[in-house]
Amino acid sequence: MTRRLGPDQQGLDEAAAILHSGGLVAMPTETVYGLAANALDSVAVARIFEAKRRPSFDPLIVHLPSADKAFALATSVPAAARLLAATFWPGPLTLVLPRAATIPDIVAAELPTVGLRVPAHPVARQLLERVGIPLAAPSANLFGFVSPTSAAHVLDGLDGRIDALIDGGPCAHGLESTVVAFDGDRPIILRHGAITREQIAALCGDVGEGARVLERPLAPGQLARHYATRTPLRLFDRSDQLPEPAATAALIVVTGPVPDAQHRGNLSARALSPTGSLTQAAAVLFAALREADASGASELRILTCDDSGLGRAINDRLRRAAVRP
Repeated sequence: MTRRLGPDQQGLDEAAAILHSGGLVAMPTETVYGLAANALDSVAVARIFEAKRRPSFDPLIVHLPSADKAFALATSVPAAARLLAATFWPGPLTLVLPRAATIPDIVAAELPTVGLRVPAHPVARQLLERVGIPLAAPSANLFGFVSPTSAAHVLDGLDGRIDALIDGGPCAHGLESTVVAFDGDRPIILRHGAITREQIAALCGDVGEGARVLERPLAPGQLARHYATRTPLRLFDRSDQLPEPAATAALIVVTGPVPDAQHRGNLSARALSPTGSLTQAAAVLFAALREADASGASELRILTCDDSGLGRAINDRLRRAAVRP
């Protein structure tokens, strides 16, 4: 059984001891729960891949308590990276930079770069300060499925597969970090997240975008199929005419009210943010997908949101979730 620890001094001390001994600890962050191991210990990191059933070609993100400690793990740091870090760290932003020799190959999936992040969640920050080592921490769930935003979500997939879990309550943002690489001093978004393209462009000017579908990803969350539900999922926008409602279909509306005429007869219908708040919708998206997936519905139908700002990150997750094997 996985030990469930509190976010207090005793729990953090126990978690730090487990991490120093090569164990795995799920920790809350402001994005989703992460599965942490000592990033400088190849054997410990290998346990992450084993516990998650994660393919070895998918690189991990390394978490640090400060920008100085993060940049110490890079061989060079563009001015744009320092500007983004000064603005958004601590926070839901990952910077992909040339890696120092101290980063094991397994962390970077043998790429010459590594993703670095300084999280904002107080529990994650306290743990990083206590443990005193970089922590590699992908999402704390079985690979390819819906990411965890609560302690219960972590245990749904990893109970008994990891050593401990720090229960820090629900995650505030609910979507993984924005991942940014650099072409010289030009930011390239590899994964959309809580820090939007518009926010990055306002600071740095021209912003590029990495390939949407990669067989060998440069960062987490780039594979064509990811964040998957076990129940088939179909996407629609508000201009679409939904098919005749099935008695066992579940409808999720990302923003705005549920359209009455289009959900009668469905097993369930839910609006993530009836008032149209993308921040509110993002925070509960993964939890809503998990709930609908467990409802017994034969099909999940999602009314997507506008593909701009935070909506771009939400729709990205949904498009990947809708890809069937």
